[in-house]
Amino acid sequence: MGAKCTHGVQMSPMSVRRTSQRVARTMLAAVSVEMRDVAPGLWFWRQPHPDWREGFDWEPQVASFAVESRGATLVLDPLAPPPGASDVWARLDALSPQAAVVLKPDHVRDVDLFVRWYGARAYGPYLFWRDDVPRTELEPVRPGDELPGGLQAQFDGRGGMETPLYLPEQRALVFADAMTAPGGLLRVWATPWHEERTLPALRALLALPFDHVLVSHGEPVHARSDFVAALDREPWSE
Repeated sequence: MGAKCTHGVQMSPMSVRRTSQRVARTMLAAVSVEMRDVAPGLWFWRQPHPDWREGFDWEPQVASFAVESRGATLVLDPLAPPPGASDVWARLDALSPQAAVVLKPDHVRDVDLFVRWYGARAYGPYLFWRDDVPRTELEPVRPGDELPGGLQAQFDGRGGMETPLYLPEQRALVFADAMTAPGGLLRVWATPWHEERTLPALRALLALPFDHVLVSHGEPVHARSDFVAALDREPWSE
């Protein structure tokens, strides 16, 4: 769906971005954006997060995901690529996402922009941090819910309102923060109740027939065997 300029002239998302030079100047001038296919109908783009600072317990590069499933097109935890990433934008324009999903309250990122540019329906948590609330009213997602395309919201046991998603067509699990991969090694992000709540919930996900595990932080793509091994590792905590 195209976006309208202030004069009511219908413009494509790419045209809107080309005219937004003042917005572009606030973004990193030369950002390298990685783009990679994971499975048919599933790919990601990865770039530095503009809010990252030294001392954070996560690496600057973060991943966003794009899915086409059962006739529906979605983006998950989308962070808008810089204007110069024309190859990523071209692929997003071709996808024309119908839905944008926020997996966790502090992964709001650019959901509002994707709603405005593509007319996407927005889904996500029903509570947010007071200084990072989307303008868009999101349709709430809870464990057990089914989203467009047959994506299934899961329970991670961490108590942070994260809803990992299972993608049945791609046999993939997508996490916001429950799983992370600093230095490329998949691990569970630590909580005070790791043994009591988190591990049982994550082990329950092994009942799903998944082959791929995708995470936002660190190396984005992992196998089922990596997930199994991560459950026996010390959780990640800086």
